Amino acid sequence: MTTIKSLWNQTEAAACADNPVSLRAYSSRLMGANSDLVLHGGGNTSVKASHKDVFGDAVEALYVKGSGWDLRTIEEAGFPATQLDYLRRLGELETLSDSEMMRQLRLALLDPSGPTPSVEAILHALIPHKYVDHSHADAVVTISNSPDGEAILKQIYGDEVLILPYIMPGFILARQVAAATAGIDWSKLRGIVLMHHGIFTFDDDARVSYENMIGLVGMAEHYLVEHTAKSIASAEANPDSADLVKLSELRRAAGTLFGGPVLVRLDSSAAATGFASLDDASQLIQRGPLTPDHTIHAKAFGAVFEDDPRTGLAQFADLYQQYFAEFSRDDHQMLDTMPRYGVWRNRGMVYLAVNLKRLGIVADITTHTLKAIQQAVALGGWQTLPRADLFDVEYWELEQAKLKSGGKRAELEGKVAVVTGAASGIGRASVLALLDRGAVVVALDIADKTDPLHADPSVLALRCDVTDKQQLESALSAAVQSFGGIDLLVSNAGNFPASANIEELEDDNWQASLELNLSSHMKLLRSSLKFLKHGFEPAIVIVGSKNVPAPGPGAGAYSVAKAGLQQLARVAALELGEQGIRINTVHPNAVYDTELWNEEVLNSRAAHYGVSVEQYKQSNVLRTEIHSADVAATIVALLGNNFSKTTAAQVPVDGGNERVI
Repeated sequence: MTTIKSLWNQTEAAACADNPVSLRAYSSRLMGANSDLVLHGGGNTSVKASHKDVFGDAVEALYVKGSGWDLRTIEEAGFPATQLDYLRRLGELETLSDSEMMRQLRLALLDPSGPTPSVEAILHALIPHKYVDHSHADAVVTISNSPDGEAILKQIYGDEVLILPYIMPGFILARQVAAATAGIDWSKLRGIVLMHHGIFTFDDDARVSYENMIGLVGMAEHYLVEHTAKSIASAEANPDSADLVKLSELRRAAGTLFGGPVLVRLDSSAAATGFASLDDASQLIQRGPLTPDHTIHAKAFGAVFEDDPRTGLAQFADLYQQYFAEFSRDDHQMLDTMPRYGVWRNRGMVYLAVNLKRLGIVADITTHTLKAIQQAVALGGWQTLPRADLFDVEYWELEQAKLKSGGKRAELEGKVAVVTGAASGIGRASVLALLDRGAVVVALDIADKTDPLHADPSVLALRCDVTDKQQLESALSAAVQSFGGIDLLVSNAGNFPASANIEELEDDNWQASLELNLSSHMKLLRSSLKFLKHGFEPAIVIVGSKNVPAPGPGAGAYSVAKAGLQQLARVAALELGEQGIRINTVHPNAVYDTELWNEEVLNSRAAHYGVSVEQYKQSNVLRTEIHSADVAATIVALLGNNFSKTTAAQVPVDGGNERVI
């Protein structure tokens, strides 16, 4: 069964009918909606239309996808207008270097503030049709990556599609297509396939061009379904605690190769584990990517991990250095030697990246590649481009420039934080503060409520009773499988039980306070340490209370538990220091934007002291109101680099409490 089908909606298209660029954006989004066609920048589109200059004169223009735009979401602004005649003249040149081509593309812009045109702009200009669509369709490229790929594609398409050998994208590809189509009758062509790269379709009608793409790719998909129906392996795996500790060790070692914190994900899905169980998985994963463009995100080959994945990591680094030495020139500077994906024998696939966005890209690319590999094997073998060609793309100056344009890393980028009591108050504020510094956050809370934060892919929100050892272990395992380890811990979960003097204190209330406000923190520490010890600059912050230095009557159950928690933090600082794990405590007081302090309680307490609510909230030395975000800011500061030499500190966040002072 094929997955490619036309999504064209005539009503939606009609709304763009008077604007060819709007129609171009619409049909481009239809292509971008299918990851089997367009995966993370793997495609570009264009339209030739009139552009009015400042004098009101009509200029023949090519509106082509601009750098940085995604076909899934592209709008009209993503298609910068360029001088069509200028691009066609560039296509007549004998030679043009990559850097000079990009300079000329900028010069061809009719609006100098527009995004840089696609590297395929000249090729789009040379194709004599109004609309041009280009994708890296999985089905087409999969077939081209098999030993008889060219013959199969010719069998599928006949004379309707021109099949061309692989050549580097950009100017030389434009020249190749121009030479191959000189004197050709374009009216008889529905498309052009570039081996190992992708497929172009075109027409003077947007719908026809788009549906030519759908139809041609659908034919390739149908062929694969008929000839590779039972090719995809499937198996079950359930990583145990020992595997997850090994994963955290791998992450720490990978960060050393990369030069900073990274994220790692273990994919133990049936498809990933099935591939990892194949006898030849180790060889297949090192033969090359689905398309050479993927080397930009995922490198030219994958790693092989056995029982101790750190051994496979070192072997990959050696292989990568050999690869670089064989194909590099004097002007090349070797990139980091960390793999971006690898097969962990009989356990699944491992993905590695600098941040969550990159991790998702690597995971998507690898998932598509595993399917393509097995389908190609069913057709006779997985046969990608030679490594010399892959190297040329991985170290292509134009693509490297895109990766380097990301700017400085956020302070906590690549780090994994766990926050308990994360659904409200100080916990929720801590989640937000950690996200703002670039961390990914595992948010644990017993509350079962919907939170807009949960839609953020950087948040793994899990319902967890932190007093339950099994639930806690399960949540931490999910965190490590998703992100590779734990670096930062905010132990915040707790509550303030109903006030009771010791004489009236019930055993159950006493025990419940000890269990949540003290013992659960010990359980969290105990379960986290096997991962924290392999973390990047690991640090813990305990959320204590003003009641530790200044308890009050009727708060025995709470104050004793929090005092014990502070003693636990002091002991932990002594035990964990030699492993480089820091642990500090914040002591908040009178934080009124939490669920504990509703309007009724605030009015009651203010009336008791004979002051207004505003005065009551500011009844501290600094005469300031304390918010959850203020406490969270202190927590994140203690977790960050500015306090890298500090452990066992107790920091009040209370505006200055006279009793404490």
